[in-house]
Amino acid sequence: MGDTSPFDRVGHESISEAVVDQIEQMIVDGILKEGRKLPSERELAEAMGVSRPKLREALQVLEDRGLVHVRHGEGTYIATLSGRAMSPAMLALYARHGSAFYDYLEYRREQEAFASRLAAQRATESDKERLADILKALQEAWESGDAETSQEADLALHVAVVDASQNTTLIHMMASIYDLTRQGLFYNRKFLRTMDGSGRKLLDQHQEIVQSILDGDPDRAENAAREHLNFVETSFRIGQEQSEREERAAKRRKLA
Repeated sequence: MGDTSPFDRVGHESISEAVVDQIEQMIVDGILKEGRKLPSERELAEAMGVSRPKLREALQVLEDRGLVHVRHGEGTYIATLSGRAMSPAMLALYARHGSAFYDYLEYRREQEAFASRLAAQRATESDKERLADILKALQEAWESGDAETSQEADLALHVAVVDASQNTTLIHMMASIYDLTRQGLFYNRKFLRTMDGSGRKLLDQHQEIVQSILDGDPDRAENAAREHLNFVETSFRIGQEQSEREERAAKRRKLA
């Protein structure tokens, strides 16, 4: 795997323990996230400069600790560690009661504002390159009218901002929260596009968040994140009110 591998070569003082320590630290740091497949044994052993028997010994320790899951014939995966923010039953309950959506947005607004502030202070060059790449993909998706790619890039951008905060607790907690977004229960991006005509406003907001982080401006980054989530909340309130008006009008028409 060479220089492209995120894994470091280990010494020989206690090879299997060194492998375990490195992978554990990468999980803590949010580099290896739950569900991610590790490289093959051959690739991993080569990248870390250890023998395959020592690597298997380390993977067994990690599996015993519940940190990885070995699927025979498929490979080794990082185990589900943080769990869901809510149970499937609670998710379904939230989906049936729209008022909970605003609690979700309130939580996201505070956490993402904090994450954006930290990212502006702590983002590395690698973080900045990642943010710029995702923003470029978001721009291209908007220009081509590719709604599906645009939605994927939107979520990827929020995840990248949180990762750039370098706060491991925030990274793991928000990964669970973004699972709700990924399932589409709380975030209909197509609806938001209709609220601002073309989705241009959403794109501009994401550009402002990223640029303020790239410029290292914490106050601006925090404000940009807050304004973005405020726009989302306002848009959904307007849409909900319009939907209720249309429903009432339809009922009056039927009676007339």
